[in-house]
Amino acid sequence: MTPAWRHLLRALHQQTSSPRTPKMCPSLSRAFWTSVTKLGLHTKPRMPPCDFTPEKYQSLTYERVLEIHKQHLSPILTAYFPKPLLLHQGHKEWLFDYEGNRYLDFFSGIVTVSVGHCHPKVNAAAQKQLGRLWHTSTLFFHPPIHEFAEKLSALLPEPLKVIFLVNSGSEANDLAMLMARAHSKSTDIISFRGGYHGGSSSTLGLTNVGPFKTELSSGLGCQSTMCPDVFRGPWGGSHCRDSPVQTIRKCSCAPDCCQAKDQYIEQFKDTLNSSVAKSIAGFFAEPIQGVNGVVQYPKGFLKEAFELVRERGGLCIADEVQTGFGRLGSHFWGFQTHGILPDIVTMAKGIGNGFPMAAVVTTPEIANSLAKSVLHFNTFGGNPMACAIGSAVLEVIKEENLQENSQEVGTYMLQKFAELRDEFEIVGDVRGKGLMIGIEMVKDKMSRQPLPQEEVNEIHDDCKRMGLLIGKGGIFAQTFRIAPSMCITKPDVKFAVEVFRSALIRHRDRRAK
Repeated sequence: MTPAWRHLLRALHQQTSSPRTPKMCPSLSRAFWTSVTKLGLHTKPRMPPCDFTPEKYQSLTYERVLEIHKQHLSPILTAYFPKPLLLHQGHKEWLFDYEGNRYLDFFSGIVTVSVGHCHPKVNAAAQKQLGRLWHTSTLFFHPPIHEFAEKLSALLPEPLKVIFLVNSGSEANDLAMLMARAHSKSTDIISFRGGYHGGSSSTLGLTNVGPFKTELSSGLGCQSTMCPDVFRGPWGGSHCRDSPVQTIRKCSCAPDCCQAKDQYIEQFKDTLNSSVAKSIAGFFAEPIQGVNGVVQYPKGFLKEAFELVRERGGLCIADEVQTGFGRLGSHFWGFQTHGILPDIVTMAKGIGNGFPMAAVVTTPEIANSLAKSVLHFNTFGGNPMACAIGSAVLEVIKEENLQENSQEVGTYMLQKFAELRDEFEIVGDVRGKGLMIGIEMVKDKMSRQPLPQEEVNEIHDDCKRMGLLIGKGGIFAQTFRIAPSMCITKPDVKFAVEVFRSALIRHRDRRAK
């Protein structure tokens, strides 16, 4: 028997005997054989075991779902893959489709499922509150709201102690814009090119990722500035990032000195001197850019930029929608990794593990400026269900040491993916911190030109066929985004790296043909 067939039989035995795979699911066998045939006998890595069996799918047929989607849902194409996944159930870091196939979720609902799908403690908190009280609005008091506010405020430094609860990252950043303008009595707000801060009519002005921009009037008073991207930008070197993995670009800087940072600061000064008024309202920054492909700035850049903004009377806003709640490992908040203290912090996504929830945290002084300017009210912000879930999420992060796990497993994963960068010419950059990782694909390392979209999509689809779900980002959608739930393990990482390597080998084989 050939080695390839021995591997096939081992993989088939694993697929059909895994305790997490439904016993009576003939479509699973067909899907598996199709996957093996398309990918080749040597390319299907062994999936880690799992002790969970999903319920049998008994809802709409796949064809009916496609039909309803086409007739009644948004025509904007957002679903991944030529044949979009129809998901049925989730458990920890795993997802199951309608046919019972299991996937390792390394994108966590766009960096949202922080503690794992359907975590039992979070589920129990939701079910308990569901039977007690769903909704009150802020016209009335209810203890879960105050309990959550106390727990969240304890995780933020002084004087960031006043919390406004809303429902999404866009809402949070929209409110932060209003706060900055109310407090500063100015209008202009600066944000990075490549930054994503929401899709409302106001926050679209802050968002500077091409596909999200509109020809319609939106986001008045917003000004973009150069993103200090040390891989793709004009300046960068081998010591710039706060990451276990640096760029392949070389520089003559000492470890505690960064010429790239100084060059990007000059560009920031140029924006302040030429594109905004003498007094500004504020500056928005993600501690690490998410949608743009996990872009990290030179160490020390944000600290200097914040000082320059404050000299103009502006407030500094940290958008922690993707970086917060321990995901970066070394610190609970992304802004702490830069040694800075923002005036306003916005957060969403991981705050509710997938439940619609967000918050804006600021100082008493800024909160009072907003109160004098407008009667701010949010019907669903801080509803009892969200707050009960939010409290449970914070408890799980602490009890299960998920921030520490992000640091340990994330560093291990970064180093393993960096080995693939050294092996494959099309892997231009591996970057990130904790469990927020970007893998930028290029035509070749010398030019750093983005890998064509068709080729990126093929690699993406091959990973899915082998049971790994990852995201995409970047101005040219050239970067794979890795941001799993914080409960993942090193065996999960080993499987993910093997899958990604197999997809890269398959891509290399296609190119050779």
